[in-house]
Amino acid sequence: MFHIRNTALAEVLVMRPNSRFAHVQPIDIDKVAAAAGDDPDVLRMENLDTDVPPPPEAVEATRRSLAEGTGNSWLPFTGLPELNTAVAAELRARTGHDYDPLRQITITSGGTSAVMPVLLSTTEPGDPVMLTDPTYAGLLQRVRLSGARPSLVPLHVDGGYWRLDRAALAEVRRAAVLLLMSPSMPSGVVFEREDWAAVAEVCERTGAYLVYDAAMERLVFDGHPRINPCQVDGLAERTIIIGSVSKEYRMIGWRIGWIAGPADIMSRIMVATVYNTTVASGFHQLGAAAALRGPSGVAEAAAEYQARHAAVATQLAGLPLVRAAGGWSCLVDAEALGLTATALSARLLERGRVAATPMTAWGETVAPRYVRLVFSREPVERLADLRARFDAALA
Repeated sequence: MFHIRNTALAEVLVMRPNSRFAHVQPIDIDKVAAAAGDDPDVLRMENLDTDVPPPPEAVEATRRSLAEGTGNSWLPFTGLPELNTAVAAELRARTGHDYDPLRQITITSGGTSAVMPVLLSTTEPGDPVMLTDPTYAGLLQRVRLSGARPSLVPLHVDGGYWRLDRAALAEVRRAAVLLLMSPSMPSGVVFEREDWAAVAEVCERTGAYLVYDAAMERLVFDGHPRINPCQVDGLAERTIIIGSVSKEYRMIGWRIGWIAGPADIMSRIMVATVYNTTVASGFHQLGAAAALRGPSGVAEAAAEYQARHAAVATQLAGLPLVRAAGGWSCLVDAEALGLTATALSARLLERGRVAATPMTAWGETVAPRYVRLVFSREPVERLADLRARFDAALA
């Protein structure tokens, strides 16, 4: 066995820095969750879990697959034909475009696991990738890990809701990828048709791909538009869609997602996906296929989340809450309350018994002043004393 006897040499070998991690930030959700423990009195608003059940058909199909052993295989690497076909049908309904199930769709181990192979297939080290600020930390930090460079366009508050800063977007001159969600985590911003048209202009000017995380596309609240970017002129041919069953279908533990896009780039993405995770769970793929064939319960789930969001907004009336137009969460401006986001998060847990995550890793200039409130796990009845908990935290 080889032993290093020189202590100084050992330190050099162990402590050698890796530049990919120079700007990667911890997400902090796990720290808040660990601090909350299992106290039933704590409102769990720190993580995107949900108590709204998944489709019964998906549960039954997964159980049946486990009992019969039909999903216990390494193959096919890019997804079971049954699921690929179901995804193609789903995308046809959403986008109006046809996708070849075998050439233009690959199955992944959840939507977030799709992000890295897409970035590795569409960017070179140092390439700018445009995201919003705030954005999902899992997108922002993966850009950094891939070796690409985040370029953030701010969201701003208008009429109590988040809006895309189109003027700032128009200033983008270089981008390999625009990496966007609608509704987006953590803000709940929903893009209007004019927003997507502005995105199309940037993609055309820079030659960038649009990588669209569609995980929450149908979780839009009343009065706000639901527009798939592939329905906008100039975007379908350059859009790579990342989808999953985690949020719309409430199937977080299944860890099934997909990537769909133009055949030329998908040939590279499929290779990157196979070498990243080899294959997603076959048992869970069959459950996901059953969910996509429906009935899905998505509309009912969206109505429930809208009711919970309304309860949060009512409880926190008068406080600097930015309302969500869709999704599972909304944001409170800690600095407007005279605190840092980290301090407000700590006070909410210690004094108010509310677990909520500071957005320090979710942007650069806008996000770090906010704390996220996830309403997907707590029913309306449990949110009835949210204002009293905030008052206790702010006292």
